[in-house]
Amino acid sequence: MEIANLIKTRWSPGAFSDHTPRNEEIYIQNIENIMMRVMLRFSLILLLLVPVSLIARGQPYIIVLGVAQDGGYPHMGCTKECCRSAWENPSIRRNVVSLALVDPVSQHWYLFEATPDIREQLHLFRQLTSGKYNYLPRAVFVSHAHIGHYTGLMQFGREVMNTDGISLYVMPRMKAFLENNGPWDQLVRLENIIPVEINDGSELAISEEITVKSFSVPHRNEYSETAAYKIIAGNRSYLFIPDINKWDKMNKDIISLVQSSDISFLDGTFYSQGELPGRNMDEIPHPFIVETMELFSREDKETKNKIHFIHFNHSNPVLYNKGIREEILTKGFNIAEQGHNY
Repeated sequence: MEIANLIKTRWSPGAFSDHTPRNEEIYIQNIENIMMRVMLRFSLILLLLVPVSLIARGQPYIIVLGVAQDGGYPHMGCTKECCRSAWENPSIRRNVVSLALVDPVSQHWYLFEATPDIREQLHLFRQLTSGKYNYLPRAVFVSHAHIGHYTGLMQFGREVMNTDGISLYVMPRMKAFLENNGPWDQLVRLENIIPVEINDGSELAISEEITVKSFSVPHRNEYSETAAYKIIAGNRSYLFIPDINKWDKMNKDIISLVQSSDISFLDGTFYSQGELPGRNMDEIPHPFIVETMELFSREDKETKNKIHFIHFNHSNPVLYNKGIREEILTKGFNIAEQGHNY
């Protein structure tokens, strides 16, 4: 429609009657800009159609249940530009980062991260899957002991769901943290949750179609180590690293990890330096989105397209600035979208 309107108004007799190079240059630039927007929208449509075909074939797939950093979006106490619209418009609010791994064959699903938004996320999952699966996941994977990743476990206690033996896959320090600190230890004693230890390099076959490989990554490990995951699901593989200090601090090559996966959900907490005026961002290290894009700038389009940024702090313009979002997409990268299948 945009192209048709532009041609109708500008590509007409006399449109270039003065034949100035400047007019022709502006016209061509307008056409190029519109074509870029059309291609971006078409790419998004294709991205959404691929998982639909997977579902039809009974292949496991992932639903993104949240994309925000631990504080959610909008952020408590924030009335600045970044959050103002989200307070006024509930439709653009976003849950804390979480994934649902769905296996249509076994009719089970698995939750990655038990966030403060778990109530809304389990309801969202039921809506998106039309109630075809159990309300509660068969198992939960928790990456580390920062509030956005494990505090939703409280909803499994006797005060709310009083669950019966949900398997909880965690690394050794995280397991000890839950077993030796209240109120989490009560969940263990009452067997609302059953902590199961996994280790750096563990490979866990949770069904005939799905294997989860866990590995540790450097982060602010005050109470536990931090896990990341490589999920082999049918004929697709997913990389999930929502939290890490910097890519060069990891004992694995992030470029190789991305290349060997079909979809990579990577830490996109902050877009760039200076995003939090008055705070020393070295105290809360994360790879800036601009750093990750620069790191992958020499890689081919296929590799870049595998990356889907996630875990956005409320200050991150990805959440509210269309220009920044288009810049990321134009460079060949993607932005994880809440409620979408992958």
